[in-house]
Amino acid sequence: MIKKLLRKAAKVVGILLAVALFFLIGLKLYLDATYFNGYDPAAPLKLELAEEKDAPGFHWTKFYYAGSHGDRVPAVLATPKDRSGPFPCVVFLHGIGNDKEFMRQHQLDEPFVKAGYAFVCFDQLMRGERKITAKSGRSEAEAFRVRAAHTVNDTRRLIDYLQTRPDIATNRIYLVGASYGAVTGSTAAAFDERVRAVVLVYGGGNLRKLLTSDLLRQEIGQWSLPVNLIAWYFASVVDPVKYIAQISPRPILLQNGKADTVVSPAAAQALQAAAREPKTILWYEGDHLGKTSDLDLPLTIRVLTDALKFLQEVDAKALAGAGNMK
Repeated sequence: MIKKLLRKAAKVVGILLAVALFFLIGLKLYLDATYFNGYDPAAPLKLELAEEKDAPGFHWTKFYYAGSHGDRVPAVLATPKDRSGPFPCVVFLHGIGNDKEFMRQHQLDEPFVKAGYAFVCFDQLMRGERKITAKSGRSEAEAFRVRAAHTVNDTRRLIDYLQTRPDIATNRIYLVGASYGAVTGSTAAAFDERVRAVVLVYGGGNLRKLLTSDLLRQEIGQWSLPVNLIAWYFASVVDPVKYIAQISPRPILLQNGKADTVVSPAAAQALQAAAREPKTILWYEGDHLGKTSDLDLPLTIRVLTDALKFLQEVDAKALAGAGNMK
């Protein structure tokens, strides 16, 4: 009698496990298939001009626009003051812990503007003016789950807006992404051909390799297995190695640190390998940019100088090509 009951119980448990597994597989397929939904180029931009001011060498504007799913997205734009447009434009995607003001606060946007580029950056979901006000683990986890999708689609909506500005050369829009901004920026550029060239500053790919960085190993410790499983279930769709090849034949520059403890060299190499030609790869000594309080400023400036040089070369070719077409 007991054996018969145990067999029935085991059968019920097996059925329940099969149903649960089927549900989890179906849910992941649905979440992955709909993850990047939310971009609608026909949706109203709902532009709000918040502030304008002149500074030495550039004109500064703060504005809001309707991003992914109609979100109100704050952004700042610097345009050269001593030149006439239309200007080539750099769309900058900040790192995971930064905000739209980061580059301006450290004058890291100035070399681009002085070289004749417009420079624009927006607050990603969970940062700056878009910080989560409801402080709960569930709300923050859900926001982080969709942050990459919102960043990709907010980038595309920002380009929709740039296309309406007469002072922007709409055929010379470039993307520079740093760290998390490189991970999401590579995907945004893959999805949107209006981005004519891409610079990925200390980005990486292959979720498993991203999760095995020295910094994350120290933070996760003994919880590495469950954390990796949860991350794979919800975040494998974000992995830029799935999309970066679509950037080709547009040129791409990948910059990485040889001793990076945030984005491991193995993760950097995974993203580099997934990218197609034409691609340029540059390695630098030292750790992840921005990890120290002084931002490792000399190296940061060197990396950004190389990025600007790359964009200037691309832009010169774009101008020459436009001239040959006339």
